[in-house]
Amino acid sequence: MKSATPKVLHDICGRSLVGHVLAAAGELEPEHLVVVVGHAREQVTAHLAEVAPDVRTAVQAEQNGTGHAVRMALEELGGGVDGTVVVVCGDTPLLTAETLRSLASTHAGDGNAVTVLTAEVPDATGYGRIVRDGATGAVTAIVEHKDATDAQRAIREINSGVFAFDGRLLADALGKVRTDNSQGEEYLTDVLGILREAGHRVGACVAGDHREIAGINNRVQLAEARRILNDRLLTRAMLSGVTVVDPATTWVDVTVSFERDVLVHPGTQLHGATHLAEGCEVGPNARLTDTRVGAGARVDNTVALAAEIGPGATVGPYAYLRPGTRLGAKGKIGTYVETKNATIGEGTKVPHLSYVGDATIGEYTNIGAASVFVNYDGQDKHHTTVGSHCRTGSDNMFVAPVTIGDGAYTAAGSVITKDVPPGSLAVARGQQRNIEGWVARKRPGSAAAKAAEAASREPGGEG
Repeated sequence: MKSATPKVLHDICGRSLVGHVLAAAGELEPEHLVVVVGHAREQVTAHLAEVAPDVRTAVQAEQNGTGHAVRMALEELGGGVDGTVVVVCGDTPLLTAETLRSLASTHAGDGNAVTVLTAEVPDATGYGRIVRDGATGAVTAIVEHKDATDAQRAIREINSGVFAFDGRLLADALGKVRTDNSQGEEYLTDVLGILREAGHRVGACVAGDHREIAGINNRVQLAEARRILNDRLLTRAMLSGVTVVDPATTWVDVTVSFERDVLVHPGTQLHGATHLAEGCEVGPNARLTDTRVGAGARVDNTVALAAEIGPGATVGPYAYLRPGTRLGAKGKIGTYVETKNATIGEGTKVPHLSYVGDATIGEYTNIGAASVFVNYDGQDKHHTTVGSHCRTGSDNMFVAPVTIGDGAYTAAGSVITKDVPPGSLAVARGQQRNIEGWVARKRPGSAAAKAAEAASREPGGEG
């Protein structure tokens, strides 16, 4: 990956690679779920503690092959387990729970000692090949690409690296795995031959879509997997009643949820626990993270982080909703407005060019254009409260802490530093003073002076 980030921690669609695999494996409700960690294990273990605290880890201090990794997992579980052991790879984010269930079902139904998940791929370069008995079709061996003959390399059925084993037979066979191969490692695939020679049944389950088993080894493959997974998520959304105008430019995380009749315009990114309620409209060019959009709301060209947008509300274009923003039903946050830690009541409008931070605004209030809630004194943040049915003038500064009572008005250009009683008009600005003839005296001969002189000679002028 050419990265300081361990491969399995790279993210697609809102989860790490290993996070996607854990989610799929977790749907089987396993009695034990163990992740083998080796390279950069401190980072991986810390990530697992955050996203999957119930998962156990087994340390593979030296990376001596896949067989050795599974031995470390079994040792973490006391040396062996009864029942079926499913082994998956940490870099296969497209693998689904449905495919894992099919593997486990095939394994149990056929009475196999081991069942390998395979797939037919257009290009098998780099993968272990599935070698079958020509007469019966039974799996006889898995040959790694480096160890394969030319004839074996022509095989397009590959090993996914995903297996179902009889737990007790697996533990016994791992003790017999040798390292006489090109890598000098313990190959998990050698267990198949060991079990077959011992007279046990070895079977295979073919994946319906070969892309599910694709491993990620570079950033090109990471992007390809992201595209596939994103398409899968959007298809699911559209089949549930969501209109996605342009799937090619719409990106969603696996944790995003939708209700029916949502409309998503091009260039939209939906991340985290974002939820779009029935009939809302988002985009174009919106990026919402951990944000809830109410039924029938409209969000256009907006960035929102951990915000709540009420039913029937409108946001944007070009708005920035920071964490803690709560916009009530039928409210409005307009063009070039930034909000943070602000509760804005039903029907209230903040239409233009304003900053609302650390504030509570009541219902059906209008905040004038170019208003700033001055919440920071250089050391601490302070709160502003504006009541219901207020009308604040344009270019107001509300210097917190301050309260504007219900039904109050503030004059344009005011700097409000004191509480305003309900129903009052607050005026906090200097008196206007006109100095007649200033331009002629101070800027003689200028274009402004000439224009003023011409105006004075016109009918109704002062000249």
